[in-house]
Amino acid sequence: MILDSVFAFQYSYFLLAAIALMAVLYSSVGHGGASGYLAAMALWGLAPEEMRPAALMMNIVVTTWLLTRFQPHQLIPYRLFWPLVIASTPLAFVGGLVSIGAESYRLVLGAVLLLAAVRMLMIQKGKQASNEPAILTVVLVGGGLGFLSGLTGIGGGVFLSPILLVFGWCSIRQSAAVAAGFILLNSIAGLGGYVASDQAWPVGTGWLVLSAFTGCLVGGELASHRASSLTLQKLLAVVLLVAGLKMGYTSL
Repeated sequence: MILDSVFAFQYSYFLLAAIALMAVLYSSVGHGGASGYLAAMALWGLAPEEMRPAALMMNIVVTTWLLTRFQPHQLIPYRLFWPLVIASTPLAFVGGLVSIGAESYRLVLGAVLLLAAVRMLMIQKGKQASNEPAILTVVLVGGGLGFLSGLTGIGGGVFLSPILLVFGWCSIRQSAAVAAGFILLNSIAGLGGYVASDQAWPVGTGWLVLSAFTGCLVGGELASHRASSLTLQKLLAVVLLVAGLKMGYTSL
């Protein structure tokens, strides 16, 4: 149980503070922050069965607040958004249904966090929106990220945003709006699959969700003042890199 685990740790309050900090950093650039929450929980040694539903719940709360606060619907290029989410949402539900063993989860999550770190370190500046991708490409990207979202507990935005920007599928402001909606729908679907599969529900998730919500209130205000995100991306990449290496090491 997360409640038991959190307060069993000597630095339990530091974990809650780390979750809040991740929410501040991610929400300031329009993301739900699940990869950051998973990284923090991995570093503090929480069990895989505690991490996935908690991360999805935190994603839902944070992205709902961001979408309500900024109402970015006018920025979303729907010809890109709908194929993405129509392909991703059912597969996020399927990913959530999958009951994955602790060792396998650590390996998969470690690889995901390392890949996310590499993507954050590589991206410098997005191209101007100029390329309209083929529908098949969008569907494949959406479907793959959707399944990964449900399986691991990430929302997929940490991978989607670099794809959108590097290949010039939309502008920087549009990518934040697309990512927020994508993360929310995939997190809801992934959590729905997790619940439908009758997997264990961690009792103390509310403490972590409360910490994430507190952080996103601050992050949302930073976003509204257009805080620079390039340095932030590099700092987050380091956190993900350390957590990914830890998950890989503990699974050996």
